[in-house]
Amino acid sequence: MALAGSFHMPQSALALIGKARAFLADRGDRTLAQRVAGNAFLIRVFAAGLAYVTQVLLARWMGAHEFGVYVYVWTWVMLLGALVDLGIASAAQRFIPEYARQGALAHLRGFLSGSRWLAFGLASVLAAASAVFVLAFRTFIDDYLLIPLLLAFVCLPLYGVLHVQDGIARSYNWINLALLPPYVLRQVVVIVMMGGAYALGFATDAATATAIASFSIWITALGQMVLLNRRLRVEMGPGERRYEPKTWIAVALPMFMVDSLYSMLTYVDVIVLQQFRDPQDIAIYYAAMKTLSLVAFVYFAVSAAVAHRFAEYHVAGDRERLKAFVADSIRWTFWPSLAATVLVLALGWPLLWLFGRDFTQGYGLMFIFALGLLIRAAVGPGERFLNMLGAQRACAFAAGAAFIVNLVLCYALIPPFGLVGAAVSTTIAFAFESALIFNAAKKKFDIHLFIA
Repeated sequence: MALAGSFHMPQSALALIGKARAFLADRGDRTLAQRVAGNAFLIRVFAAGLAYVTQVLLARWMGAHEFGVYVYVWTWVMLLGALVDLGIASAAQRFIPEYARQGALAHLRGFLSGSRWLAFGLASVLAAASAVFVLAFRTFIDDYLLIPLLLAFVCLPLYGVLHVQDGIARSYNWINLALLPPYVLRQVVVIVMMGGAYALGFATDAATATAIASFSIWITALGQMVLLNRRLRVEMGPGERRYEPKTWIAVALPMFMVDSLYSMLTYVDVIVLQQFRDPQDIAIYYAAMKTLSLVAFVYFAVSAAVAHRFAEYHVAGDRERLKAFVADSIRWTFWPSLAATVLVLALGWPLLWLFGRDFTQGYGLMFIFALGLLIRAAVGPGERFLNMLGAQRACAFAAGAAFIVNLVLCYALIPPFGLVGAAVSTTIAFAFESALIFNAAKKKFDIHLFIA
């Protein structure tokens, strides 16, 4: 006899639960990639929100001028930090699948260990050289920039390791381990320490913020290293290690060229703005860009999940699966990006107001940034696609040409048009780069990189 008030689940709900269970149990490449992309998407959404809160709090605690100084200095960190490993982080998503498919376990063990030591050494040299350069030319640098810049260089060695560990973890589909330390835990460290300094009455200036941010890089990189090593020991077990640093660098260098040009393309507007505008204007520009860049987490999430699959299908010679997977990755990038853009633009003014009343001046810039991001999303993770299939030169040419366009336009448009000129320059450069990537994929691989 049925109990009174007993609950009977509708057949539609049971069917939905059944589909969800089947999806979670499916170990196919496409479903696995969707799950990884979805997980990366959720982490990136949360991380983007947390990063945004962090920037808002820093702006409130520091004031527009000091926040603008910090933004300029940390832009250099992000630019140099993306380059310190000479492309080894990107190469990880190519070497790890290849070594695993070939059964070259000794080479794989060597890469998993040696790539991080190599990145640490290269980054340490760059950090020391950067510090020497700043001290040698200190007379040409504004006094308020000197100490924050020197403090920023301290984080570069572990920034390189963090970058490589991200690439390693992605290649094993350990997306939580890849993304949580640098994009979530690091932000928590910054908020707690900077908030503590503010509450205790310490100076919350650019030097303090940079020192705390550098410390956050070190502590999260070391914590991620411990967890990654533990998983790799389970995955690989002990055994012989073979190191091929020349081969790694030879393959990574073209990717490094792409990454370096892409980073310069991304950050050149802020670098040039500092030459013509004061820190407060830079802060307003950065707040508008950061608000709209919440959309970019879609591209990041998809790229994090699919890049090594491009290499895997290409090495296996499975062209049909590659074409279908590319089409999927473009759809996963564009349509969520479009939805996110509409939402962020609708909420743009109040989001900027959170930084402070003066920051709402940047609302109009967000519409300019939106156009460039959507054009880039329309070709999906095209840059990753070309890199993973060995077309690094074509990708480097696209990024280099776009960087030159951006640099020239910034110097041409920023003096007369200020922040609007910088935003327009960057958007035109993104559109130009996307067109070149589309053309390269069509010519070299006869693959249509565009939303359909």
